[in-house]
Amino acid sequence: MLLEAIYRYYGYDFREYAFPFIQRRVFHRVRKEKLTSISALQEKILRDPVVMQHLFSDFSINVTEMFRDPPFFKALRTKVFPALKDRKDIKIWHVGSSTGEEVYSMAILLHEEGIYNIAKIYATDIDSNNLEKAKQGIFSIDGMQRYTQNYFESGGKTAFSEYYKALGEQVVFQSFLKENVVFAQHNLVMDHSFNEFDIIICRNVLIYFNKNLQNKVHQLMYESLRVNGFLGLGKREGIRFTSYGNCYEEFDSTEKLYRKYK
Repeated sequence: MLLEAIYRYYGYDFREYAFPFIQRRVFHRVRKEKLTSISALQEKILRDPVVMQHLFSDFSINVTEMFRDPPFFKALRTKVFPALKDRKDIKIWHVGSSTGEEVYSMAILLHEEGIYNIAKIYATDIDSNNLEKAKQGIFSIDGMQRYTQNYFESGGKTAFSEYYKALGEQVVFQSFLKENVVFAQHNLVMDHSFNEFDIIICRNVLIYFNKNLQNKVHQLMYESLRVNGFLGLGKREGIRFTSYGNCYEEFDSTEKLYRKYK
């Protein structure tokens, strides 16, 4: 009832998100609003768009860090990028880009491998607030020690501090890292393909969807990926049991990298 009401009143469609995830997030918002039931939350949401925005943020997936899972980024650097170096341009779609940490990581990798000048990264997220933070390229200094370690484990070639300036409790990444990045709002559930890509990164997004919605998103990504293009998924995600499993070959099974061959 709640998800149907949200869809009809606000146009946000969370009806095919995985039930355990939605349940956790809804009860979290019930507690935050000091309510006693989901019905009470629904009534408040329909009266107050601010509460809806809070729940919308609860449903957004914001777990991210720079060079998250360093072996994945190292596989991009050592295996995927060499296979694309002969192309005149490289289009990359970073799905669910959140606040941008992994997008800037991708830009750094492309720069160090000498192909940033021919690349365009399309960083999309359902949450416009996340995108605004990503555009700024400003992050807390607290994570820099961990991010630096991730960077070197992914094959980093210089001092990581060369890419940012510290300003008090924050760091600002160099502006050239977003010169070839397009930040745009995109809803995987409702929006369509908007380009033809060489690489699609969609990591740890599909695990929050039910099987039917996962298949819809796989169709969208398949239709958006060039033949011989690469798809990168999260550790707990795969294509074997989807309708498009036979359209890809495993390029790096450990890091969940696939190449579309038809």
